[in-house]
Amino acid sequence: MDTQFIIDAAYFIAALLFIYGLKRMSSPVTARSGILVAGWGMALAVVVAFLYGFDVNERAQPYLTMNIILVLVALGVGVGWAWYSGKKVAMTDMPQMVALYNGMGGGAAAAIAAIELYSGNAQSHGLVVSVLAVLGGLIGAVALSGSLVAWAKLDGRLNRTLRLPMQQLINAVLFFGTLATGAAIISAAVGGAATPMLLITVFFLLSLALGVMMTTPIGGADMPVVISLYNAFTGLAVAFEGFVLQNPAMIIAGTVVGSAGTLLTLMMAKAMNRSVANVLFSQFGDSSDGGEEGIEGSMKAIDPSDAAISMFYASRVIIVPGYGLAVAQAQHKLYEFVKLLQKQGVDVRFAIHPVAGRMPGHMNVLLAEAGVPYDIIFDLEDINEEFAQTDVAIVIGANDVVNPAARHRKSSPIYGMPILNVDQAQQAYVVKRGQGKGYSGVENELFFLDNTSMVYGDAQKVMVQMIEAVKSLG
Repeated sequence: MDTQFIIDAAYFIAALLFIYGLKRMSSPVTARSGILVAGWGMALAVVVAFLYGFDVNERAQPYLTMNIILVLVALGVGVGWAWYSGKKVAMTDMPQMVALYNGMGGGAAAAIAAIELYSGNAQSHGLVVSVLAVLGGLIGAVALSGSLVAWAKLDGRLNRTLRLPMQQLINAVLFFGTLATGAAIISAAVGGAATPMLLITVFFLLSLALGVMMTTPIGGADMPVVISLYNAFTGLAVAFEGFVLQNPAMIIAGTVVGSAGTLLTLMMAKAMNRSVANVLFSQFGDSSDGGEEGIEGSMKAIDPSDAAISMFYASRVIIVPGYGLAVAQAQHKLYEFVKLLQKQGVDVRFAIHPVAGRMPGHMNVLLAEAGVPYDIIFDLEDINEEFAQTDVAIVIGANDVVNPAARHRKSSPIYGMPILNVDQAQQAYVVKRGQGKGYSGVENELFFLDNTSMVYGDAQKVMVQMIEAVKSLG
């Protein structure tokens, strides 16, 4: 059978598996199987890629064995590291891992572009291939360095939001400088001249610097949108390099990832009532006052056992999880407490804000890990109207997504952002480690309301005390 036919058929099957897997990921019930289906599609694409080795020209034939050995070593290291780190990673570190893996994807696309440009192979195939190689290299390098900065921020290795004087001007100079060097590379290809290696090197250095300079000024509260955006960048870069290599699997996978990442980025930006440009170029989360003047009232502390008893005798309870729940690894104790309330006949539901946590879907994954049923987990738009008819709402480790200032305080950086209407519940409890302002640095008006009480302490220890209090009621 013709080798090329086998390759094309296998890539077609892999593409179907990608698309079907993505479709199944659209529902929490089938998401796990969807990931496995897409994974098998990628495994098929990787295995079939080895068949290209049988079609190499005579000049490359002597190097075939060595290349295959190098590829197998690289695959072994990559699979081994990914398997080990994936098994070891804590749920609190999942956003960092997503950012890191996403950066590796962008870096791989940039590496392909570098090889094709340095070797002159891309230029030899004409204008279109040269343009795609340059664009893929630019976007992939930006995704690599930007994702590494995002990883450093999320992992606490870069705690400051760094902004230089004339930051936007510097970024503009880097951007247009990168475009100019990319255009020079393309121009040399069109003219039939050899592209100077120094020019290609400068192009990639500028691209990497652009990714760093774009990401370092962005506040931590915007990291979920940034991760999603760089995910879209990686997909786009992979798709472009797929055209360069004429690899259908890369084209399809990259297009699917790029389009899905773009839609998710736009949805998350909308959930924050901000544009993507505002996320990238604003100074959100770095204001010293945050529009906090005029907040009335005081924070009122309550014992965890008293809060638990109040929920035990309530008819309806809504739980709003946040990053603090993940930090404390309290999701299993929380669900144990929920089951005790349900046994008492309490209607318990979870409310998820689109940008809760440190990455898209972070809270959904956290609750799924604890075994929380999907049918009691609701998105903002599906549950927000129910807070007004709720006896108790309890917030565990969330901040900006429940801040009423977003509705009325025009001086607040989060003004206009859709929030969960926790303040409309008859009673609200907020589980918090201390009196800090949270990740964005904005004071939360909810904490000062008359119907809100603060339950201070580590979320897991608090949940243990609540469980003991409920059990003591018999």
